[in-house]
Amino acid sequence: MSYGALAGIALVALGMVLTPGPNMVYLVSRSIAQGRRAGLVSLTGVVVGFLAYLTATCLGLTAVFALVPAAYTAIKLAGACYLLYLAWKTLRPGGLSVFEPGDLRPDSTSRLFTMGLVTNLLNPKAAVLYLSLLPQFIDPSTGHVMMQSFVLGTVQITVSMAVNLLIVFTAGTLATFLKTRPTWLRAQRYVTGTLLGVFALKLATDRSRAAVATP
Repeated sequence: MSYGALAGIALVALGMVLTPGPNMVYLVSRSIAQGRRAGLVSLTGVVVGFLAYLTATCLGLTAVFALVPAAYTAIKLAGACYLLYLAWKTLRPGGLSVFEPGDLRPDSTSRLFTMGLVTNLLNPKAAVLYLSLLPQFIDPSTGHVMMQSFVLGTVQITVSMAVNLLIVFTAGTLATFLKTRPTWLRAQRYVTGTLLGVFALKLATDRSRAAVATP
C-alpha cells in the first residue's frame, strides 16, 4: 500500500470525526452528565461499531450496495434526515449546545456500551465512510484487497478513537468554560447546527454509488 492512501484515509477520518455528528453528541452528553468513565464505556461501543462496519466491508458488503443502489440510497437518505433533525434541535429557538449540560438519567455500563454501539451503527457518517469512501483508497491491482481494507480501516479507527478520547476527557472542562461565556456557547451551537445541516444536505444530494471492494 502507498503512504498516500494511508495519509488520505487518515485525513478523511480526521475531517469526519471533527464534524459534529451523532457519535460526538452522544459521547459529549454522557461524559458531561455521567463522567469520563461513562464516556469511555460509550466510546468502547462506538469502536466496536466501527469494527463491525470494517468487518462488513472486508467481506464485500459494498458490492451488495453497488448491486442494489436503492438500498444504499435509502441508508444515505435516512442518515441525512437524522442529521437534519439534529441540526434543527441545535439551531431552533431555545436549542442547546452539544456542550451544554442536560438532565440525563444515569445509565448502566451495559446500556452505555450498547447505546454507543447502536449510535455508531446508525451513524450516517460511518456508513458513508465505510461503504463509499474507504474503497476509493484501495488498489485492486496490488492484490490483497481484504488486507488493504483492514489496514485502512485500522488507520481510520485509530484516528477516530484518538480524537474521541480527547473529546471524552475535555468535555467537562469545555462545558464549564463555555457555561461562563454565553456568547461562545451560542456561537458553538450555531456552528455545530450549521455543519450538521450542511453535511445532511450534501449527503442527501450526493448521487454517487457505493464503490465495489470485494475480497
